[in-house]
Formats: sequence, C-alpha cells, structure tokens
Amino acid sequence: MTTTTQEAPSTYVPSAEVIGAVLARTERPKRPSAFSASMTFGWRAMLKIKHVPEQLFDVTVFPVIMTLMFTYLFGGALAGSVTDYLQFLLPGIMVMSVVMTTMYTGVSVNTDIEKGVFDRFRSLPMWRPAPMVGYLLGDMFRYAAASIVILVLGLILGFRPDGGPAGVLAGIAVLVAFSFAFSWVWTMFGLLMRSEKAVMGASMMVLFPLTFLSNILVRPETMPGWLQVFVDVNPITHLVAAVRALMQGTAAGTELIWVTSWAAAFIVVFGSLTMWLYNRK
Repeated sequence: MTTTTQEAPSTYVPSAEVIGAVLARTERPKRPSAFSASMTFGWRAMLKIKHVPEQLFDVTVFPVIMTLMFTYLFGGALAGSVTDYLQFLLPGIMVMSVVMTTMYTGVSVNTDIEKGVFDRFRSLPMWRPAPMVGYLLGDMFRYAAASIVILVLGLILGFRPDGGPAGVLAGIAVLVAFSFAFSWVWTMFGLLMRSEKAVMGASMMVLFPLTFLSNILVRPETMPGWLQVFVDVNPITHLVAAVRALMQGTAAGTELIWVTSWAAAFIVVFGSLTMWLYNRK
C-alpha cells in the first residue's frame, strides 16, 4: 500500500521591511481636481470622435440638409424671397440643428452603461460628476461645429448679420452654453432608459414639440392664440429670439435673462436627478 501526504499550507507572513521594500516610498499623488477630471473625460469624448469620425455627420451633413430644405421650401411662400427669409430663418435653424443633436449625449451615456464602462468610472477616486461633465464638454465641440457649418453655408447663400462678427460670436456662445445646460436632460434619460433606442425615442418626443412649436420657422403672432400661450413660454422660443437679436444687432436683454434662467433650471433640476441616478443605478 502507498500513502500520500499533503503539505501544510504556508503561513508565511511578510515582515514590515519586506512590505516597505515593494511599496512606493514617495507620497501618494493628490486626488485630481474636479476641473482636471472633467477635462480628462472631455478629452476622452474628443478621442471617440477621432476614432469614429462618422459621429460628426449629425453636426455637418444634417445642418446643411436642414438649412437648404427649409430655406428653399418655405422662403418664397412665407417671405416672398429666399434671401429675405434666410435673414429670419438662419439663426432659428442654427438653434434647431444644435438642440436636436444634444440628445446624442444621452445615447452615448446609455451605450457606455451597457458596456460596463461606468462601473469602472465609479470605482475611481475622483469627483463623481466628472464623467457626465466630460460628456457635455466634448459635445460642446460638436455644437460649435454645427453652428459654424450653418453660418458658413448661410453666408454663401446670402445671410448678412447686422450684428457683425461680435454679434455672431455672441449668438453662438449663448447657443452652445444653453445646449450644455439642456444636455443634462438627456444624461438623465441615458441613465433612466434601458436602451439607446428608448433614449432616442423619448428625446424626439420632447424635441419635436419644443423646436417646431416655436419661432424658428414662423413668427408667433401668425399662430392661433391658444398656441401662442405655449410658444411664449417655450425655452427654445426665448433662445431663438436671443440668438436672432444678437446676430441682428438688436436689444436682447430680456431674452438673455429668460435663457439664463432656463439654463440654470436645467442644470439644477436635471443635473441633480442625473447624479442621483448615477450614484444609485
């Protein structure tokens, strides 16, 4: 007969000297600041565009199609002249194109959740909202790109802003800043919905009434009285009025107050809901 023996498990405990020899002797690096962490995730969003440039189609091709379609479709019927209608339409189309692309922020958030990337983010010692803010910072580049594409096309077609370069830059800055705040709505949707198709469907149900029931295509005073009630409180209406006034060189003080108030409300309400869902999902 043969017998087998099993060795007892090792009970070796490393000494403090051994542990100290393999650990770094320098001080632990400081935790990254909120700004640094947010910019890092913003750069991550830019790298995704670099590796998948097709993501820029919605801020290059889509705005061109929208501008040409509405200009030549409604120009003669509503203003009697394509050029005259373009002076009124182009700031509105710029707002419509940029605001509609904000929903892709929620789609990107939902996609990363499905891939499990956010589980890694939550384990990192950093400012908790940094991934969300990074998404929005990266998307601000897309919003500016869409605005520039529409502006260049408009100048080619005959758009002449009376506000000059300063007014145009101010209008684009207001639009991009508002879109940053408005995108918090879609980050909440991205965390709340189960699939990216659900995010897009819910986003379009919100965006279509906000954009088409506004002053983008026609003047509100031409609408029925009951519809004007909604149009007058629509945040997109105030945004279009502010951008249009800045580009035309007219007073925009009241509209800028409305836009600032709406933007602050979006950040406070939907930003808080986004982080509440992010911490508990």
